[in-house]
Amino acid sequence: MTDTLPAPLDVRLMNLAASVLFLGCVVLVLAAGAWWALRHPAFAIGRIVVQGELVHNNAVTLRANVAPELTGNFFTVDLPAARKAFEQVPWVRKAQIRRQYPRTLQVVLQEHHAVAHWGKEPGEAMVNTEGEVFEANGEDAELESLPRLHGPEDQSAQVWQMYQQLQGLLATPIKTLELSGRGGWKVTLEGGAVVELGGGSAQEVRQRAQHFVSTLGQVAAHYGRKPETLESADLRHSNGYAVRLRGVTTVAPGTPTVARK
Repeated sequence: MTDTLPAPLDVRLMNLAASVLFLGCVVLVLAAGAWWALRHPAFAIGRIVVQGELVHNNAVTLRANVAPELTGNFFTVDLPAARKAFEQVPWVRKAQIRRQYPRTLQVVLQEHHAVAHWGKEPGEAMVNTEGEVFEANGEDAELESLPRLHGPEDQSAQVWQMYQQLQGLLATPIKTLELSGRGGWKVTLEGGAVVELGGGSAQEVRQRAQHFVSTLGQVAAHYGRKPETLESADLRHSNGYAVRLRGVTTVAPGTPTVARK
């Protein structure tokens, strides 16, 4: 038996190069075919289905506004970018987006639920149930009766929590609640009465408010007035508080205020 002689090195190199070239051509053809298929009109997004409890938006308007922001087809659309586009729509808090074969995008939206206005000046900034500040659009008569909160924007959740706690203590609805940069709280009640609550921990503020509410009736009666005649109160004194009732004041003219540390 005659042994087969190995192919010369140059022949083997030529065979290897031919194989690599063939595989490269196959890959290019497959890639071109995939590129063509993915961009074929048959794979374009045909429908955008919007779901969720929508109060301030509607599905038709959302699709019309967001669809031009979407690029690509069913397979190539950037889902995080699409989610961001929906979440930039006023009143939309969260958006969940997924592909639904064959050519549909399913969008589930959660809107903000406004509980208060935000900021000293009238504007479109609102606070939702999570204490987050968001921008609303337009005017809504149903929102006019909501309270106004104000403070450092990164503490909006704290302001909202304090509002809920104080509203449960005070007999009169709160019109505005403000947290100063130094940590002091101030409440304006319906009717215009202003109450300086001072600073400290949330528990300390609640305790001062509770003491004020429980004793105001007795103080007002001592001067022949009712609690509804309250014009202002200062709870920042180290011992007790000072009040001004309609026609009566417990603060002597020129008496300095002693703030609670």
